Amino acid sequence: MKVLVTGAAGFIGSHIVDSLISLEHKVIGIDNFTTGVIQNINKSCSFYEIDINSEKLREVFHDEKPDVVIHNAAQINVNHSIKDPIKDEEINIRGTVSILENMKNSGCSKIIYPSSAAIYGKPIYLPVDELHPIQPMSFYGISKYTPELYIKTYSELFGLDYTILRYSNVFGLRQSAHGEAGVISIFMDRLQKGLNPVIHGDGEQFRDFVYVKDVVRANIFALEKGSQSTLNICTNSKSSINHLLRQLQNNLNTNLEPKYENERKGDIKESCLDNTSAFSILGWKPEYSLESGLKDLCELQKRNRIQ
Repeated sequence: MKVLVTGAAGFIGSHIVDSLISLEHKVIGIDNFTTGVIQNINKSCSFYEIDINSEKLREVFHDEKPDVVIHNAAQINVNHSIKDPIKDEEINIRGTVSILENMKNSGCSKIIYPSSAAIYGKPIYLPVDELHPIQPMSFYGISKYTPELYIKTYSELFGLDYTILRYSNVFGLRQSAHGEAGVISIFMDRLQKGLNPVIHGDGEQFRDFVYVKDVVRANIFALEKGSQSTLNICTNSKSSINHLLRQLQNNLNTNLEPKYENERKGDIKESCLDNTSAFSILGWKPEYSLESGLKDLCELQKRNRIQ
């Protein structure tokens, strides 16, 4: 199968590319290096350095004729979406429409689209299933949900197939520790530098953390399954920030204590997603818990430093 992966140099996208190539799929990668890293690009990938809103994207689709698109390119910073909603819209909404138009015009049959738990906003009930009301609390949440509507309408009008994957809090190797990155990569970076990690609030807020290797597996399963489905990709379990930090301290053999600061305005106290549909439709369930994922991540980082 020929698969085009946008955001191929990014955190999740690069792992997906690696997995696709290991499974002997033909992979075309696209990235403009706004946040992607050139070292993440698999050498067996046919790579194009272009923006998803570029006119040159038409040439890539025309020349490569992919069967499936896994669309990872996105603006993922909530604060940036609030400071610059026009740029956020340009990348997440208009960029996705650009992908869909090129798919339609080139005969590409399916898109796998990573959405976000941010579309749900403050949970009314837990765990949050796919029928939970959509009530985003940021422009980022809006710009991740709006493409879902475009994708479904393109499917109805032009017959494009899709699988939408709504991720909980993804963590793993290659995740940036800069800007508004995942809390795990930020904590690890500070602990490894001998700095006290910072927790906003009392640390008893909880999240649903899913390991990147499980996220990759969900994308691979969606190549063949999940037609016209919208699915949460998560662990269906909750872990507090304090518990997370204790696990990292144990894995990194450090006793650096956190600094507690004021709770951030707009932060959600509780978040946990339901993955029942992903299991019944994709046959997918996570193989890693937070604890086993952190252990694997710390071992991989240690191994990479030694090499």
